[in-house]
Amino acid sequence: MSDVIDRPMLDQEKTAATRLRIIDCDIHPSIHSHSDLNEFLPKRWQQHLKEYGSHLRTPYIGTTPYPRSSPLIARRDAWPPTGGVPGSDLDFMRKQHLDPSDVEFGILQVLDLFIFSQQNLEFGAAIQRAINDWQLAFWSHRDPRLKASILVGQDGSDLGLAEIDRCAKTGEYIQINVSPRANEPLGRRAYWPIYARAQELDLPLGIHVGGYGGHAPTGGGWPSYYCEEHQSNAHTVASQLTSLVLEGIPERFPKLKIVFIEGGFGWIPSAMWRMDQHFERFRSEVPHLKRRPSEYVKDHFWFTTQPIDEPDEAKHLRQLIEWVGIDRLLFSSDYPHWDYDDARYAFKTPLTEAERRKIFNSNARAVYKF
Repeated sequence: MSDVIDRPMLDQEKTAATRLRIIDCDIHPSIHSHSDLNEFLPKRWQQHLKEYGSHLRTPYIGTTPYPRSSPLIARRDAWPPTGGVPGSDLDFMRKQHLDPSDVEFGILQVLDLFIFSQQNLEFGAAIQRAINDWQLAFWSHRDPRLKASILVGQDGSDLGLAEIDRCAKTGEYIQINVSPRANEPLGRRAYWPIYARAQELDLPLGIHVGGYGGHAPTGGGWPSYYCEEHQSNAHTVASQLTSLVLEGIPERFPKLKIVFIEGGFGWIPSAMWRMDQHFERFRSEVPHLKRRPSEYVKDHFWFTTQPIDEPDEAKHLRQLIEWVGIDRLLFSSDYPHWDYDDARYAFKTPLTEAERRKIFNSNARAVYKF
């Protein structure tokens, strides 16, 4: 036996052992066809979907109010060679994203069928149940890296609670998802039972941008262009953060972890500063708050990084990260959408190795208890 040490091989093994693996908090799987849901959807609702389709809370019946920047808001290279829509082919997702990005865990965020925005709440609940089961059967069970979220319609809280309890019994879901575009601001009492159950189950509450609550997505009405509508995602989550904090959700549910997903984070410092300023002047109106709003934000909320802010000067992104707090940020790619953030290039400002570990892995590991 040779005593010669293969130095390149040892270096490769060392690199493999110490490399930073990614926890991606926003991956969008898609349904290949509605028939994929048939084994999880009762015949009544299969027929309903076939005959009537979706009825959303928008001026439009079965589609989004705005044309997209690209088909299905997807990367041009994300269409699987085997057919189907972007995000519908697990093998292709592995090849294009999970493996080259070295994803240790990926959290699924399903947008199909606008499940949070169905006008018919019973149909919406049936679709949510089917998609929750589909996440496990088509994704998590086929690739253990992919973790499912319990999707619930916050505007039918009794139906939502039943779905949370059903899914939680399996122990296979890692968070509860609601939509920020709801019928009411999310801090309102109507939604408290969902938050109480999430706290009881020790499951984070995920709030992914999107949905239609029957209201214009901006405070000034319906925008003219898709680029306005897409920009309004940041406005939506900022208003919901304000509602959750000032209505006292962190005070009432002190163990609840809340994660805003795909809303970016450039707006957070100014939102905190403004809330603190108003709190000092109007604290008698909100006696249920025992601390400054910014303190609740820094202790109870997390924010995924996509779409990453890209200022002209890297130092400004660095300052922004420091203002928000390195412990509050969770990496997300938004695969396979057109504004996908590649983990290798997303942060155009220097990060220390310790900071990279937190953003790309350990922060999410702590929140979701991987």
